[in-house]
Amino acid sequence: MAMQEERNGRHGGRTAEKKPVRRNAAKTGNTRKPPVKRQAAKQSQPAKKPAKKPAERRRQPVRIIPLGGLGEVGKNITLYECGNDAFLVDCGMMFPDESMLGVDSVLPDYTYLEQIKDRLRGIFLTHGHEDHIGGLPYFLQKVNIPLYGTRLTLGLVEGKLKEHGLLGKVKMNVVKPRQTVRVGCMAVEFIRVNHSIPDAVAMAIHTPAGVIIQTGDFKIDYTPIEGEMIDLARFAELGSRGVLCLLSDSTNAERPGATMSERKVGASFETLFNTEAASSRRIIVATFASNIHRIQQIIDAARRHDRKVAVSGRSMINVVTRAMELGYLRVPDKLLIDIEEIGRYPKEKVVLITTGSQGEPMSALSRIASGDHRQVRVSDEDYIIISATPIPGNEKHVTRVVNDLLKLGAEVIYERMYEIHVSGHACQDELRTMLALTKPKFFLPVHGEYKHLKKHADLAIGLGIPRENVRIAEIGQVLELDGVEMKLAGTVPAGQVLVDGLSVGDVGSIVLRDRKRLAEDGLIVVTAVIDRETRMLVSGPNIVSRGFVYVRESEELMAEAERIAVGALKHCRDHGIRDWGVMRVHLRDTLSQFIYRKTKRSPMILPVIMEV
Repeated sequence: MAMQEERNGRHGGRTAEKKPVRRNAAKTGNTRKPPVKRQAAKQSQPAKKPAKKPAERRRQPVRIIPLGGLGEVGKNITLYECGNDAFLVDCGMMFPDESMLGVDSVLPDYTYLEQIKDRLRGIFLTHGHEDHIGGLPYFLQKVNIPLYGTRLTLGLVEGKLKEHGLLGKVKMNVVKPRQTVRVGCMAVEFIRVNHSIPDAVAMAIHTPAGVIIQTGDFKIDYTPIEGEMIDLARFAELGSRGVLCLLSDSTNAERPGATMSERKVGASFETLFNTEAASSRRIIVATFASNIHRIQQIIDAARRHDRKVAVSGRSMINVVTRAMELGYLRVPDKLLIDIEEIGRYPKEKVVLITTGSQGEPMSALSRIASGDHRQVRVSDEDYIIISATPIPGNEKHVTRVVNDLLKLGAEVIYERMYEIHVSGHACQDELRTMLALTKPKFFLPVHGEYKHLKKHADLAIGLGIPRENVRIAEIGQVLELDGVEMKLAGTVPAGQVLVDGLSVGDVGSIVLRDRKRLAEDGLIVVTAVIDRETRMLVSGPNIVSRGFVYVRESEELMAEAERIAVGALKHCRDHGIRDWGVMRVHLRDTLSQFIYRKTKRSPMILPVIMEV
């Protein structure tokens, strides 16, 4: 029967037109309509409406609140809320830019987190870089909640907590890739990724609304120095099941292609160590203290060339010591020497690993270049490798250090002269791979300045994610997802808190403005003594200048400024102004207008009025 129907299906057009069929139907008195008419009748029936897709079901919403790391490089911290449960992913800091005079570091604003501290269940850490863990000691002093991170990450956190007197007071939970931690109505799954520091992980956050993936900082390295490569299989598995939203690292979104493997740097070190120029000199390598993979490759190259290794720089010493204790750095016995001992060995038998690859003014390499380092004096017997690319904004600092080292006679290898640095962040091909594997419904680029976020958003749209499902957010915005849509659901307090020495939050925009003004235009102090009863001027006004003009060469300007000050005080007396605050403001404004008219500069003016 089936075969007959199949044959009819193949030749149905011809069979319907055979005359015997119609003749037989007439003879037998069969009242059924011929097949042709039956077919025509079927065609005339109205077409059935396609079945409606079942409406997407809205679920319990989850809220994503970035409190840092958007529109900036550093200060990464993201809050997740669902029902009565909340947790943080990372708690970083940011280094100050050149406009933040005297500032040591920049923290996120924790105001909202303090308001909801009873609902916070923990902090989940992606890796041990400062821009992801640097804010922990300051936050944990306000809100003490458990930490979750891989072994090396928590090992580096321990050092920070010890410095701030928090070690032993904060609960720390070591986790491994593929492990899941329940957080109320949510669960956090750790997924292995490659980065410039070992033990980096991404997170799959399982919520009632769906799975949200936050990559943290990552790249795809098929030949990693330590451990296994990124767990692409798990990302693909989650993508096949359905990912609601992806938050992905945007740092290198402007760079085409793929990031080179860290092993390329090891090969470059081997080449440089073998050069004739290096073979008879002391080798100094400056790199990031946290780049344990690179430090390991420097140590390996030193061992192969029968050189001792010394370490300089506070952060470098701390990281190397901790990484050795935890087994992430393998250093042969008697290879590592104290920096005080480097003078006991021939220069061609020593490798010095140091901080300062970004030209930081107080770093070990900067002190070496300026001749201020106690143990290291550079000469033409030194071969210096700066194994880093300048972070935007640091180019001038790095150039200054390179120039100073060259003046001392050293040979300096820097920037792109050799393949002595590779990034720890994914470039465009790797970002596309992550998007293609996870297939997110919604996409939120994170970790980068606006131009990086915009480029990453364009990559996602180019791969077919609807434009309306891609959002470039700002810190403090509340993004709510219910499985059907992602919408803006308000804002929370967010911004930056400046750390200056032991002071946290005392330095604000007004203080920075004053510092900038002092640095650029200097200071003028005006002192005057007034009779309490008569309001007559008893002494002064005397004008002292610091950083504005050299008084001995500007006597005429200073004398005229004193006359202007006398006139301002007389104006107050004649108009019956007795309030000291009003008098100071009038004196300051009058002098400010005069000085700007004469010099086109605006020094800070501090009036000091005393009464007798």
